[in-house]
Amino acid sequence: MARIVSNFFISLDGVVERPDQWHFPYFDDEMGAAVGRGVERATAFLMGRKQYQDWAGYWPNKADGDDGGFAGFINSVPKYVLSNTLTEATWRNSTVLSGDSVAARLREIKERSEGEIAMSGSATTVRWLLANGLLDELRLLVHPIAVGSGQRLFEEAPTYPLRLLSSETFKSGVLNLAYAPA
Repeated sequence: MARIVSNFFISLDGVVERPDQWHFPYFDDEMGAAVGRGVERATAFLMGRKQYQDWAGYWPNKADGDDGGFAGFINSVPKYVLSNTLTEATWRNSTVLSGDSVAARLREIKERSEGEIAMSGSATTVRWLLANGLLDELRLLVHPIAVGSGQRLFEEAPTYPLRLLSSETFKSGVLNLAYAPA
C-alpha cells in the first residue's frame, strides 16, 4: 500500500508561499540529499489544480539534465491532480480526480499502489488530506527565516495533532522534520 507524503519548504513563521523568494540561500548539499531521497522513494505525484497548471506549463518542456534528474522524474511518473474545476489533464501520465468521490478514489489509488505518492507544496491540498485522513507523512524543511507574510501551511485550519517521526539539523540551520498524524 502506498503512502501519501507531503514535502514543504517552510519559514520559521510558517510561510510556505513563494519559497523561490527566500529558500535558495539555504539550499546546500545536505538539503539536496534530503530532497533527493524523497524523489527516490516516490512512485507517483499528487498535486492540486494550481500547482498542476503551473508545473504543466514548465516541466514538460524541460530535458532531464542539470536539474538533478527532476524533469525526467516528474515527466514520467504518474501524476494525480485534485481539482473540482479542471476537466482534463494534458500532461503525460496525469489523471484528474474530482467530484464527491475524490477521497474514495484516492484511497483506492493508495491501496493498489506501492511506495510513496509524493507532494511538494499545495497547502490547501495538505489540509484537505489531513481532514480526510489521507496524509501519511508531513516532511518540513524549516528555514531559519521569518518571512512575515504569505500563505501559511495551517492558516485558519482546525487542530491537527502530529507525532514527530524524525528530526535533523543541517549546517545551514534548516531543520529537516518528519511528522505523521497522531
